[in-house]
Amino acid sequence: VQLQASGGGLVQAGGSLRLSCAASGRTFGRDAMGWFRQAPGKEREFVAGISWNGDTIYYKDSVKGRFTISRDNAKNTVYLQMNSLKPEDTAVYYCAAKSGHTSRYSTEYDYWGQGTQVTVSS
Repeated sequence: VQLQASGGGLVQAGGSLRLSCAASGRTFGRDAMGWFRQAPGKEREFVAGISWNGDTIYYKDSVKGRFTISRDNAKNTVYLQMNSLKPEDTAVYYCAAKSGHTSRYSTEYDYWGQGTQVTVSS
C-alpha cells in the first residue's frame, strides 16, 4: 500500500490547514487510519484516528475541538482539518494505515506516508 500525504504549509497562528492522505494498492475501506506528527527533537505522537467506517474517532487531547479527522472511502482518502492552529502544532504530519480497530499507538500501524510539513508562525 502507498500513502501520499499533502496539504501542509506555512500558516499564521489561528489559521487553518487541511491535510489529505490518498491511499492506493490496498482495500482502503477496511483499514483504520491515523494521523501522527513529529516535531524536531521529539518523538512521534498520535494526533487523530478513525475507524474504517468513521464510527470510532480518537483525538489527542490538545487538538480536540480544533482538529477534525474524516474519510471518504470512495476516494480512498483521509483528511485532517486543522483550525485555530498554534505554534506548538508545528511538526511533520504523517498518515498511517492499519487493519482492524483504530489505535492511538504508532507501533500498531503497518503503513506510513512520507509526511507533510506544517509550520505555524506566531
